[in-house]
Amino acid sequence: MGSQRGFAGRCSVLASSRHLPVPHMRRWSLLASMTAVLLSAAAPPVLNDLTSFALMRSDGPAPVVITVDQAADALKDFDVIFLGEFHDHAGNHLAEMQLFSALYARAPALSLSLEQFERDVQPVLDEYMADKIGEEALKDKGRAWPNYAEAYRPLVEFAKENKLPVIAANAPASFVRCVGQDGPDALSRATPERRGFAAAELHLDTQLYKDKFIRFLREDGLHGAPDSDKTDGAPTPAEERSFAAQVTRDDTMAESIFLHLQKNPGRKVIHVTGNFHVEGFLGTAERLAFRAPQLKVAVVAPVEIENPRAPELKVSDAASGNFLVLLRAAPKRYATEAEEKADIERMRAQFGKMTPAANRPPCTP
Repeated sequence: MGSQRGFAGRCSVLASSRHLPVPHMRRWSLLASMTAVLLSAAAPPVLNDLTSFALMRSDGPAPVVITVDQAADALKDFDVIFLGEFHDHAGNHLAEMQLFSALYARAPALSLSLEQFERDVQPVLDEYMADKIGEEALKDKGRAWPNYAEAYRPLVEFAKENKLPVIAANAPASFVRCVGQDGPDALSRATPERRGFAAAELHLDTQLYKDKFIRFLREDGLHGAPDSDKTDGAPTPAEERSFAAQVTRDDTMAESIFLHLQKNPGRKVIHVTGNFHVEGFLGTAERLAFRAPQLKVAVVAPVEIENPRAPELKVSDAASGNFLVLLRAAPKRYATEAEEKADIERMRAQFGKMTPAANRPPCTP
Protein backbone atom coordinates (compact mmCIF):
# COMPACT_ATOMS: atom_id res chain seq x y z
CA MET A 1 0.00 0.00 0.00
CA GLY A 2 2.99 2.35 -0.11
CA SER A 3 2.44 5.17 2.36
CA GLN A 4 -0.75 3.50 3.56
CA ARG A 5 1.32 0.70 5.12
CA GLY A 6 1.91 2.92 8.10
CA PHE A 7 -1.81 2.97 8.78
CA ALA A 8 -1.55 0.99 12.04
CA GLY A 9 -0.76 -2.26 10.32
CA ARG A 10 -3.46 -1.57 7.66
CA CYS A 11 -6.19 -2.30 10.19
CA SER A 12 -6.62 0.78 12.34
CA VAL A 13 -9.39 1.90 10.00
CA LEU A 14 -11.54 -0.87 11.41
CA ALA A 15 -13.31 0.13 14.60
CA SER A 16 -12.85 -3.42 15.88
CA SER A 17 -9.09 -3.33 15.29
CA ARG A 18 -6.45 -3.12 18.01
CA HIS A 19 -4.80 -1.71 16.40
CA LEU A 20 -5.11 22.55 5.37
CA PRO A 21 -5.79 25.66 7.52
CA VAL A 22 -2.46 23.87 7.59
CA PRO A 23 0.07 26.68 7.37
CA HIS A 24 2.96 24.34 6.62
CA MET A 25 1.52 22.54 3.58
CA ARG A 26 4.09 22.52 0.79
CA ARG A 27 3.30 24.70 -2.17
CA TRP A 28 3.87 22.40 -5.09
CA SER A 29 1.65 24.18 -7.66
CA LEU A 30 4.44 24.18 -10.25
CA LEU A 31 5.81 20.77 -9.36
CA ALA A 32 2.38 19.21 -9.27
CA SER A 33 2.10 19.63 -13.03
CA MET A 34 5.17 17.47 -13.53
CA THR A 35 4.86 13.75 -14.20
CA ALA A 36 8.56 12.95 -14.04
CA VAL A 37 10.36 12.14 -10.85
CA LEU A 38 12.10 14.88 -8.89
CA LEU A 39 15.86 14.88 -8.93
CA SER A 40 17.77 16.59 -6.14
CA ALA A 41 21.10 18.34 -6.53
CA ALA A 42 22.68 15.24 -5.03
CA ALA A 43 21.01 11.95 -5.93
CA PRO A 44 19.82 9.90 -2.93
CA PRO A 45 22.30 7.21 -1.88
CA VAL A 46 21.77 3.56 -2.64
CA LEU A 47 19.59 1.79 -0.07
CA ASN A 48 21.54 -1.41 0.44
CA ASP A 49 19.16 -3.28 2.77
CA LEU A 50 15.99 -2.93 4.84
CA THR A 51 17.88 -1.15 7.62
CA SER A 52 19.15 1.55 5.24
CA PHE A 53 17.60 5.01 5.06
CA ALA A 54 18.31 8.39 3.52
CA LEU A 55 17.02 11.79 4.58
CA MET A 56 15.84 14.60 2.35
CA ARG A 57 14.49 18.07 2.98
CA SER A 58 11.57 18.81 0.68
CA ASP A 59 10.32 22.31 1.51
CA GLY A 60 12.67 24.19 -0.80
CA PRO A 61 12.68 24.68 -4.57
CA ALA A 62 13.59 21.00 -4.93
CA PRO A 63 14.22 18.18 -2.44
CA VAL A 64 17.84 17.82 -1.34
CA VAL A 65 19.68 15.03 0.45
CA ILE A 66 20.69 15.87 4.02
CA THR A 67 22.47 14.11 6.88
CA VAL A 68 20.99 13.27 10.27
CA ASP A 69 22.93 16.17 11.79
CA GLN A 70 21.67 18.59 9.15
CA ALA A 71 18.12 17.39 9.72
CA ALA A 72 18.45 17.87 13.48
CA ASP A 73 19.94 21.35 12.99
CA ALA A 74 16.80 22.30 11.05
CA LEU A 75 14.27 20.42 13.20
CA LYS A 76 15.43 22.07 16.42
CA ASP A 77 13.69 25.25 15.25
CA PHE A 78 10.26 23.55 15.18
CA ASP A 79 7.89 23.28 18.14
CA VAL A 80 6.43 19.89 17.19
CA ILE A 81 8.06 17.26 15.00
CA PHE A 82 5.80 14.53 13.67
CA LEU A 83 7.71 11.37 12.79
CA GLY A 84 5.43 9.46 10.44
CA GLU A 85 6.34 5.81 10.25
CA PHE A 86 5.67 2.42 8.73
CA HIS A 87 5.19 0.50 11.96
CA ASP A 88 6.93 -2.66 10.71
CA HIS A 89 9.95 -1.19 8.90
CA ALA A 90 13.34 -1.64 10.61
CA GLY A 91 14.98 1.18 8.65
CA ASN A 92 12.21 3.57 9.66
CA HIS A 93 12.75 2.83 13.35
CA LEU A 94 16.51 3.29 13.03
CA ALA A 95 15.95 6.68 11.42
CA GLU A 96 13.59 7.69 14.25
CA MET A 97 16.10 6.78 16.92
CA GLN A 98 18.94 8.66 15.24
CA LEU A 99 16.80 11.75 14.73
CA PHE A 100 15.53 11.63 18.32
CA SER A 101 19.05 11.40 19.72
CA ALA A 102 20.44 14.12 17.45
CA LEU A 103 17.54 16.45 18.16
CA TYR A 104 17.90 15.98 21.93
CA ALA A 105 21.57 16.97 21.67
CA ARG A 106 20.43 20.29 20.21
CA ALA A 107 17.15 20.81 22.08
CA PRO A 108 17.26 19.03 25.45
CA ALA A 109 13.86 20.42 26.56
CA LEU A 110 12.24 17.68 24.51
CA SER A 111 9.24 15.42 25.15
CA LEU A 112 8.43 12.14 23.41
CA SER A 113 4.81 11.55 22.37
CA LEU A 114 3.69 8.12 21.19
CA GLU A 115 0.68 6.83 19.29
CA GLN A 116 1.65 3.40 20.63
CA PHE A 117 0.42 4.10 24.18
CA GLU A 118 -3.13 5.14 25.05
CA ARG A 119 -4.13 7.91 27.43
CA ASP A 120 -5.59 5.68 30.12
CA VAL A 121 -2.21 3.98 30.65
CA GLN A 122 -0.31 7.23 31.26
CA PRO A 123 0.02 6.36 34.99
CA VAL A 124 1.58 3.02 34.07
CA LEU A 125 4.02 4.71 31.71
CA ASP A 126 4.88 7.28 34.40
CA GLU A 127 5.55 4.51 36.91
CA TYR A 128 7.91 2.83 34.50
CA MET A 129 9.75 6.07 33.79
CA ALA A 130 10.16 6.55 37.56
CA ASP A 131 11.55 3.00 38.01
CA LYS A 132 8.57 1.95 40.11
CA ILE A 133 7.70 -0.97 37.82
CA GLY A 134 9.68 -3.09 35.37
CA GLU A 135 9.32 -3.52 31.65
CA GLU A 136 7.13 -6.62 31.87
CA ALA A 137 4.56 -4.64 33.87
CA LEU A 138 4.81 -1.79 31.36
CA LYS A 139 4.13 -4.13 28.45
CA ASP A 140 1.28 -5.91 30.24
CA LYS A 141 -0.53 -3.11 32.07
CA GLY A 142 0.43 -0.52 29.47
CA ARG A 143 -0.87 -2.70 26.60
CA ALA A 144 2.34 -2.23 24.64
CA TRP A 145 2.24 -3.09 20.96
CA PRO A 146 3.51 -6.55 19.97
CA ASN A 147 6.61 -5.03 18.33
CA TYR A 148 7.42 -2.81 21.31
CA ALA A 149 10.80 -4.40 22.06
CA GLU A 150 12.31 -3.91 18.62
CA ALA A 151 10.49 -0.74 17.56
CA TYR A 152 9.74 1.51 20.55
CA ARG A 153 11.89 0.29 23.43
CA PRO A 154 14.93 2.27 22.16
CA LEU A 155 12.94 5.52 22.13
CA VAL A 156 11.41 4.97 25.57
CA GLU A 157 14.74 3.91 27.12
CA PHE A 158 16.51 6.96 25.67
CA ALA A 159 13.81 9.19 27.13
CA LYS A 160 14.03 7.40 30.48
CA GLU A 161 17.80 7.70 30.69
CA ASN A 162 17.63 11.41 29.89
CA LYS A 163 14.59 12.05 32.11
CA LEU A 164 12.38 13.21 29.24
CA PRO A 165 8.57 13.11 29.56
CA VAL A 166 6.82 10.42 27.52
CA ILE A 167 3.22 11.11 26.51
CA ALA A 168 0.71 8.28 26.08
CA ALA A 169 -1.07 10.22 23.35
CA ASN A 170 -3.63 7.93 21.73
CA ALA A 171 -7.29 7.30 22.47
CA PRO A 172 -8.04 3.93 24.08
CA ALA A 173 -8.98 1.22 21.59
CA SER A 174 -12.32 0.77 23.37
CA PHE A 175 -13.27 4.38 22.52
CA VAL A 176 -12.26 3.94 18.90
CA ARG A 177 -14.16 0.66 18.65
CA CYS A 178 -17.34 2.18 20.07
CA VAL A 179 -17.19 5.17 17.73
CA GLY A 180 -16.68 2.80 14.81
CA GLN A 181 -19.74 0.80 15.84
CA ASP A 182 -22.15 3.52 16.94
CA GLY A 183 -20.69 6.81 15.72
CA PRO A 184 -19.21 9.74 17.68
CA ASP A 185 -22.23 9.96 19.97
CA ALA A 186 -20.86 6.83 21.67
CA LEU A 187 -18.34 9.05 23.46
CA SER A 188 -21.16 10.59 25.49
CA ARG A 189 -21.79 7.19 27.08
CA ALA A 190 -18.37 7.15 28.73
CA THR A 191 -18.36 7.83 32.46
CA PRO A 192 -17.15 11.31 33.47
CA GLU A 193 -13.98 9.70 34.82
CA ARG A 194 -13.23 8.05 31.47
CA ARG A 195 -14.50 10.66 29.00
CA GLY A 196 -11.23 12.59 29.26
CA PHE A 197 -9.31 9.69 27.71
CA ALA A 198 -10.49 10.89 24.28
CA ALA A 199 -10.41 14.37 22.78
CA ALA A 200 -13.09 16.77 23.96
CA GLU A 201 -13.72 17.87 20.36
CA LEU A 202 -13.66 15.86 17.15
CA HIS A 203 -13.08 17.54 13.78
CA LEU A 204 -15.22 15.50 11.40
CA ASP A 205 -15.57 18.04 8.59
CA THR A 206 -12.01 18.12 7.22
CA GLN A 207 -12.76 17.26 3.61
CA LEU A 208 -9.29 16.55 2.23
CA TYR A 209 -8.51 14.06 4.96
CA LYS A 210 -11.96 12.51 4.77
CA ASP A 211 -11.68 12.07 1.00
CA LYS A 212 -8.27 10.45 1.42
CA PHE A 213 -9.56 8.12 4.13
CA ILE A 214 -12.67 7.04 2.21
CA ARG A 215 -10.54 6.45 -0.88
CA PHE A 216 -8.29 4.20 1.18
CA LEU A 217 -11.29 2.22 2.44
CA ARG A 218 -12.63 1.72 -1.06
CA GLU A 219 -9.32 0.81 -2.66
CA ASP A 220 -8.22 -1.65 0.02
CA GLY A 221 -9.31 -5.22 -0.56
CA LEU A 222 -9.89 -6.02 3.11
CA HIS A 223 -11.50 -2.81 4.37
CA GLY A 224 -13.71 -2.19 1.37
CA ALA A 225 -17.12 -3.79 0.98
CA PRO A 226 -17.00 -7.34 -0.46
CA ASP A 227 -17.88 -7.74 -4.13
CA SER A 228 -18.06 -3.99 -4.52
CA ASP A 229 -16.39 -1.82 -7.15
CA LYS A 230 -17.68 1.42 -5.67
CA THR A 231 -15.05 4.13 -6.12
CA ASP A 232 -17.06 7.32 -5.82
CA GLY A 233 -20.23 8.74 -4.37
CA ALA A 234 -21.13 9.90 -0.88
CA PRO A 235 -19.69 7.95 2.06
CA THR A 236 -21.88 5.17 3.42
CA PRO A 237 -22.95 5.25 7.09
CA ALA A 238 -20.35 2.57 7.84
CA GLU A 239 -17.64 4.66 6.15
CA GLU A 240 -18.74 7.72 8.13
CA ARG A 241 -18.39 5.75 11.36
CA SER A 242 -14.99 4.42 10.34
CA PHE A 243 -13.82 7.95 9.62
CA ALA A 244 -15.12 9.13 13.00
CA ALA A 245 -13.15 6.31 14.64
CA GLN A 246 -10.00 7.40 12.82
CA VAL A 247 -10.59 11.03 13.79
CA THR A 248 -11.00 9.97 17.42
CA ARG A 249 -7.38 8.85 17.32
CA ASP A 250 -6.17 11.92 15.41
CA ASP A 251 -7.91 14.50 17.57
CA THR A 252 -6.90 12.75 20.79
CA MET A 253 -3.24 12.64 19.79
CA ALA A 254 -3.34 16.30 18.72
CA GLU A 255 -5.05 17.31 21.96
CA SER A 256 -2.53 15.31 24.01
CA ILE A 257 0.34 17.24 22.43
CA PHE A 258 -1.49 20.55 22.80
CA LEU A 259 -2.26 20.01 26.50
CA HIS A 260 1.32 18.93 27.21
CA LEU A 261 2.70 22.10 25.64
CA GLN A 262 0.20 24.21 27.55
CA LYS A 263 1.41 22.72 30.82
CA ASN A 264 5.07 22.79 29.80
CA PRO A 265 5.77 26.04 27.90
CA GLY A 266 9.11 26.13 26.14
CA ARG A 267 9.31 22.40 25.52
CA LYS A 268 9.37 20.76 22.11
CA VAL A 269 7.53 17.56 21.27
CA ILE A 270 8.54 14.76 18.94
CA HIS A 271 5.52 12.58 18.13
CA VAL A 272 5.84 9.09 16.62
CA THR A 273 2.82 7.86 14.69
CA GLY A 274 1.66 5.94 11.64
CA ASN A 275 2.33 7.89 8.48
CA PHE A 276 -1.32 8.10 7.43
CA HIS A 277 -2.01 10.17 10.56
CA VAL A 278 0.29 13.03 9.47
CA GLU A 279 1.11 12.57 5.77
CA GLY A 280 0.58 15.78 3.83
CA PHE A 281 0.06 17.69 7.12
CA LEU A 282 -3.41 16.15 7.46
CA GLY A 283 -4.89 14.06 10.27
CA THR A 284 -3.18 14.67 13.60
CA ALA A 285 -1.00 17.47 12.22
CA GLU A 286 -4.04 19.31 10.86
CA ARG A 287 -5.90 18.94 14.15
CA LEU A 288 -2.97 20.31 16.13
CA ALA A 289 -2.96 23.34 13.81
CA PHE A 290 -6.66 23.90 14.60
CA ARG A 291 -5.84 24.00 18.31
CA ALA A 292 -2.58 25.94 18.15
CA PRO A 293 -2.01 27.62 14.76
CA GLN A 294 0.98 29.51 16.15
CA LEU A 295 3.06 26.36 16.53
CA LYS A 296 5.80 25.65 14.02
CA VAL A 297 5.26 22.07 12.90
CA ALA A 298 7.44 19.69 10.87
CA VAL A 299 6.37 16.41 9.31
CA VAL A 300 9.03 13.79 8.67
CA ALA A 301 7.36 11.37 6.26
CA PRO A 302 8.65 7.96 5.19
CA VAL A 303 8.75 7.09 1.50
CA GLU A 304 9.28 3.57 0.16
CA ILE A 305 11.59 3.43 -2.86
CA GLU A 306 10.88 0.71 -5.40
CA ASN A 307 14.35 0.79 -7.00
CA PRO A 308 16.84 0.99 -4.09
CA ARG A 309 19.84 0.95 -6.43
CA ALA A 310 18.72 4.13 -8.18
CA PRO A 311 16.31 5.93 -5.81
CA GLU A 312 13.79 8.25 -7.42
CA LEU A 313 11.33 10.58 -5.74
CA LYS A 314 7.86 11.30 -7.08
CA VAL A 315 6.14 14.66 -6.80
CA SER A 316 3.44 13.14 -4.59
CA ASP A 317 6.13 11.73 -2.28
CA ALA A 318 7.83 15.10 -1.96
CA ALA A 319 4.58 16.69 -0.77
CA SER A 320 4.20 14.18 2.08
CA GLY A 321 6.20 16.28 4.53
CA ASN A 322 8.88 18.94 4.76
CA PHE A 323 11.39 16.20 5.59
CA LEU A 324 11.46 12.71 4.10
CA VAL A 325 12.90 9.36 5.13
CA LEU A 326 13.66 7.28 2.05
CA LEU A 327 13.39 3.54 2.71
CA ARG A 328 13.83 0.38 0.73
CA ALA A 329 10.38 -1.02 -0.07
CA ALA A 330 9.27 -3.85 2.18
CA PRO A 331 8.74 -7.30 0.62
CA LYS A 332 5.49 -7.70 -1.28
CA ARG A 333 2.81 -9.28 0.86
CA TYR A 334 1.51 -11.41 -2.00
CA ALA A 335 3.11 -12.86 -5.11
CA THR A 336 -0.13 -13.15 -7.07
CA GLU A 337 -3.63 -11.71 -7.07
CA ALA A 338 -5.02 -15.15 -6.31
CA GLU A 339 -2.88 -15.38 -3.19
CA GLU A 340 -4.06 -11.95 -2.04
CA LYS A 341 -7.71 -12.75 -2.74
CA ALA A 342 -7.52 -16.01 -0.81
CA ASP A 343 -6.05 -14.25 2.22
CA ILE A 344 -8.66 -11.49 2.08
CA GLU A 345 -11.46 -14.04 1.90
CA ARG A 346 -9.99 -15.86 4.88
CA MET A 347 -9.93 -12.66 6.92
CA ARG A 348 -13.42 -11.71 5.76
CA ALA A 349 -14.68 -15.09 6.95
CA GLN A 350 -13.02 -14.46 10.29
CA PHE A 351 -14.61 -11.02 10.61
CA GLY A 352 -17.91 -12.48 9.47
CA LYS A 353 -18.14 -14.52 12.64
CA MET A 354 -18.53 -11.30 14.59
CA THR A 355 -21.99 -10.02 15.44
CA PRO A 356 -23.11 -7.51 12.76
CA ALA A 357 -22.95 -3.93 13.99
CA ALA A 358 -26.70 -3.47 13.56
CA ASN A 359 -27.37 -6.33 15.98
CA ARG A 360 -24.89 -5.34 18.66
CA PRO A 361 -26.00 -3.62 21.86
CA PRO A 362 -24.86 -0.01 22.32
CA CYS A 363 -21.17 0.16 23.08
CA THR A 364 -19.82 1.91 26.18
CA PRO A 365 -16.22 3.19 25.95
